[in-house]
Amino acid sequence: MSLEFSKRLAAHETPIPGVVLYDLPVHGDNRGWFKENWQREKMVALGLPDFRPVQNNISFNEKAGTTRGIHAEPWDKFISVATGRIFGAWVDLREGPSFGAVFTAELDPSQAIFIPRGVGNAFQTLEDNTAYTYLVNDHWSADAQGQYTFLNLADETAGISWPIPLDQAELSDKDKAHPRLGKVSPMPAKKTLVVGADGQLGKALRNIYDGDPSVEFASRREFDLTKAESFNNRNWKNYSAIINAAAYTAVDAAETPEGRAAAWEVNVTAVALLARTAVEHNLTLVHVSSDYVFDGVREVHEENEPFTPLGVYGQTKAAGDAIVSVVPRHFIVRTSWVIGEGNNFVRTMANLAAKGVKPSVVNDQTGRLSFTADIAAVIRHLLDTEAEFGTYNFSNDGPTRSWADIAADVYEQSGASRGDVTGITTAEYFADKAAAPRPLNSTMDLAKIRRTGFDVPDANERLTEYLKSDVEKP
Repeated sequence: MSLEFSKRLAAHETPIPGVVLYDLPVHGDNRGWFKENWQREKMVALGLPDFRPVQNNISFNEKAGTTRGIHAEPWDKFISVATGRIFGAWVDLREGPSFGAVFTAELDPSQAIFIPRGVGNAFQTLEDNTAYTYLVNDHWSADAQGQYTFLNLADETAGISWPIPLDQAELSDKDKAHPRLGKVSPMPAKKTLVVGADGQLGKALRNIYDGDPSVEFASRREFDLTKAESFNNRNWKNYSAIINAAAYTAVDAAETPEGRAAAWEVNVTAVALLARTAVEHNLTLVHVSSDYVFDGVREVHEENEPFTPLGVYGQTKAAGDAIVSVVPRHFIVRTSWVIGEGNNFVRTMANLAAKGVKPSVVNDQTGRLSFTADIAAVIRHLLDTEAEFGTYNFSNDGPTRSWADIAADVYEQSGASRGDVTGITTAEYFADKAAAPRPLNSTMDLAKIRRTGFDVPDANERLTEYLKSDVEKP
């Protein structure tokens, strides 16, 4: 079969998710031929994952009929033929609904194929002196072989029609001994690590990912983000994402010498360590931000508003955002007025209402509540839908309210009187108190997160549900 010259660079989907067959332009004349076997900019523009290859391997096969596989390795591969021709067979050996899916094709130097981690790769040479090449995005090691998954070339379920029957082909003894599909242990998905998993958001993430074995949770005791050595004790090759649910949030304490140091350590130094790990291992980093990165002068905050933090806490959150923004695969979820499991404003007001206390509450700071269950849902949505990387505002929906308005809502829904809550200004509330400056307007534009298909729940409905669930707890 003669080599086809000057095909257009093109991508073709296959029955196996993530496996894509490519036509490569090959330019030839009386001297031979030339091709760009791998060209990152063009391939990424065509939809190939930017998988960052680190090693180039070549398998030279002297005789037609040489057959190798079916091997699924714990890394991605970009495969092509340097010279000769092969029959390729690929079987999905990953956990999931496509386990066992098969795709076959003949490849010559004008074609290439991308094989994701966990998809079994096999080929049979159709010409003598065939060279089979592949780029991989991890360095081979003897330890990595323990993570391979294998399938027998003659598996009846896969039903691969080898051009040269296997009893006439050249096979290794190891390949002959591989198991049938029914005895194959599927390669598990890469993991997501949630750090800061014992805080308000961490607990909500534990709930939403309950029962998902691909998600791991680590408290500060189990994984201290501020210590570089914590990052050396994990095999990051087995992870795809880190969700950072940890933060220093003591806004007023951050203005003290001790609090300032702690805020910078957790919100900046630790975030820098996370970002470096994400860049080095091509991980997705999910980071939670705050309305405190703004001064609150604008009535509504969009994602691209310049940072204008007023106090130390806001300054550290803005610095953390700037660090995360340079990670190629990142999501920054910017929230306001977070309510979850543990001590918070809503629970405090409900307790005061139950005791008959008539509080004075700030009425010139406005915004919307963000319930941690919904923040967790947004994070999962962004990861599951593979949304465009970047920053997303998120709070619950509904009209902009003041803290005094929300306190009155809590009192009313708790069976007390709205009139028990007295509104006062921020200046009056913090008179003669050591307190951090606060943004007066915290309302965020939610158009971007809505464009991803996420249905933003109403804040008042969530408040009712939250108060009801708190009453029902033993």
